[in-house]
Amino acid sequence: MKKHCLESGFTIGFLGAGQLARMSALQAFRFGMQVAIFSDRPETEPAEFLTPASFNGSFDDLESMIEFANACDVITLENEFIDSGILKELRDRTGTPIYPAPETFEKIENKEIEKLTFRDAGIPVTPSRLVGSPSDIENFAQEFGWPVMLKSSKGGYDGYGNRTVNHAGAAATAFDELGGNQEQEILAESFVDFTHELAVQVARNGSETVIYPCVETVQEDHICVAVKAPAHIDPLLAEEAQRLAKAAAEAIDGRGIFAFEFFLTSDGQILLNETAPRPHNSGHYTIEGCISSQFENHVRAVAGLPLGSSGMVQEAAVMINLLGSHHRTARIDFADEAMKTPNGHLHCYGKTDSKSGRKMAHYTLLGKDPGTIYNRAVELTMNIKI
Repeated sequence: MKKHCLESGFTIGFLGAGQLARMSALQAFRFGMQVAIFSDRPETEPAEFLTPASFNGSFDDLESMIEFANACDVITLENEFIDSGILKELRDRTGTPIYPAPETFEKIENKEIEKLTFRDAGIPVTPSRLVGSPSDIENFAQEFGWPVMLKSSKGGYDGYGNRTVNHAGAAATAFDELGGNQEQEILAESFVDFTHELAVQVARNGSETVIYPCVETVQEDHICVAVKAPAHIDPLLAEEAQRLAKAAAEAIDGRGIFAFEFFLTSDGQILLNETAPRPHNSGHYTIEGCISSQFENHVRAVAGLPLGSSGMVQEAAVMINLLGSHHRTARIDFADEAMKTPNGHLHCYGKTDSKSGRKMAHYTLLGKDPGTIYNRAVELTMNIKI
């Protein structure tokens, strides 16, 4: 059996410095690793507070990342707002390995390429097409029907970069708002008649694969507001979602942690919607809900360590996203009852400023009955203000 070791001073670097890097870094510290952070933001981001090895620059400027890469033994991603060509050159110039590898990232670096990659691998995906004008949107709708979901091909998240177009009269405005008239690539997707939105995390370290439970995500205005683990669906459908997630990770030869989001359609099909080559909001429940969290296995995978178990520690877990409700200096109000509740866990991300709709924290509640703990978690977090 292969033995693994980490030398003192081993440094893992994160491209991106938000809460995902912060929660991953906390797991890296458990293994005695050092952490380096590269931020492209002017403000101090959550992960930067954890380490003096913080670097700033632009994801579009290779030179600004060289010093950061030379300080790391391995680099991983916190977000996908970077070009695969820059990642490849950064790795080749510095010799520092990057996972997911640039060749993996190249296969999913925008939504159009992602759809083609998985479609070619035989994985069912939502119908889509690049559109270059409002008339292209109308033509797409003639084939697949209204409404049409428009997405920025690269860079959209949490409702940013998305528009739902319900009729031809709204196509021109939505196209312009997403930057279509400024040469931003826009993808049109057919609106899927679904009963559930699902997600599965997959961790791969180059020799092992670990698959997390299939969970249900609850969405409002294109933002995930809650996660129910495991998803309350036919077990055979949950297994199929896990199988497709594993196949998708293998199709891109992924190393690291990957999140795959699916639609369960009204006629019982499972369609792959989107993927993320990093930890994902739909996997936050794993911190307390699973034996090894997505963040722990993220670090293990990119460092070449054995992977931990994805088994759940109780029958059910619910995660509630806590969004900013005021434009103010961040603080938590009215969280006492939630913090006192057995099996309840509050995570604050360390963002200095709160903004309406911004993900500021999350709350996880564990228990036996999914419906009971979901209702209780909603009740406990209803009056929390950040």
